[in-house]
Amino acid sequence: MFFIRLLPNIKKNKMKQYTNAIIFGIAIVASSIFLGKAYTDRTKVEGEIQVTGLGKADFSSDLIVWEGSFGAQNIDLKQAYLTLEKNKSTVNDYLAKKGIKTEQLIYSAVKTNQKNKRIYSSNGDYIGEEFVGYELTQSVQIESKDVEKIEKVSREITELLNQGVQFYSESPRYYYTKLADLKIEMISKATEDARLRAEKISEFSGGGLGELESARMGIFQITGQNSKEDYSWGGTFNTSSKEKTASITMKLVYKVK
Repeated sequence: MFFIRLLPNIKKNKMKQYTNAIIFGIAIVASSIFLGKAYTDRTKVEGEIQVTGLGKADFSSDLIVWEGSFGAQNIDLKQAYLTLEKNKSTVNDYLAKKGIKTEQLIYSAVKTNQKNKRIYSSNGDYIGEEFVGYELTQSVQIESKDVEKIEKVSREITELLNQGVQFYSESPRYYYTKLADLKIEMISKATEDARLRAEKISEFSGGGLGELESARMGIFQITGQNSKEDYSWGGTFNTSSKEKTASITMKLVYKVK
């Protein structure tokens, strides 16, 4: 009787073990599929790739702007103007000998300043001012594509001191007349650089480069070659160096296949 009662329980336990084995096997298969998919997904790149490319070029300025000033002083205003006109004529003759035509000269309006001298008492107390004369100044500007010639003139203009004219020379400013074309060239270089970067990233990530979603241009910068100038958020535009470097960035966003 005891044996007969035990037999159904044995069959029941075996059935339970068999069911558990099936469930365990299914769990292992499901886990393998899940882990395999997770590994596959991990190696895939989804979403987008953002890259920034740089376009850069060195160039030499083809336009120079140079400015200087001279003056005259006299207690009589009329005489001060006559002296200024004489100095102006001397400046014109000097520049003409340097190969600069009169029509290239741009003269500013004459500035008149009344000069006074402070007066102090024997004790050092300020007691007022005394009129000492008029000071007249006038500036002249030259704009030319003959950069080397104007550079030379700006360095040698102090020779006018030997003719009685005190001339104050400012540092030349340098520009580039084909800046629009250069900017287009820089944009092209920056875009190509960004595209190559995006291709490398997608290649190393196991994905493929999709369509271009957006392109945004950065700030156009012009700095002196081999200078320590810093880029600025508003853009740097160097005018003090004849030899310059132009650069621009392009930010591209690509879809990933």
